[in-house]
Amino acid sequence: MPFRRRKKHMGEVNMSSMTDIIFMLLIFFMLTSTLVKFLPFQLPKSEQRTNASIKTTVSIEKSGKMTLNDRQILPTQLEAALRIALQNAPDKPTPSVTIAAETGVPFEQVTRVMAVANRLKVRTILATEPKE
Repeated sequence: MPFRRRKKHMGEVNMSSMTDIIFMLLIFFMLTSTLVKFLPFQLPKSEQRTNASIKTTVSIEKSGKMTLNDRQILPTQLEAALRIALQNAPDKPTPSVTIAAETGVPFEQVTRVMAVANRLKVRTILATEPKE
């Protein structure tokens, strides 16, 4: 009884679904990157770079106006409002607060926000523009 050799078929990987996944990821990251907004003022310049996710943002203008996640607050309400915002933040294990202070804001206002974040045991990041 003669044995026939079967032709071996080479396995092929269908890449059409991979391109769909990459396209969806590209759209997702493009949309989520546009959701991060700072007030349209000039930030201090720095050579250091830190890439961190921005979940909670405190913005300070020269006039003294303070906003927490695009909602205006009084400086006396900062600690209570920050505590509530951090309870609802999606990065609960390692919460962080990004401080976006306009160029020319007195440093005492920035250190006041840093002191409140320190009392709440939260990491702070100072938003800056890169030096050219």
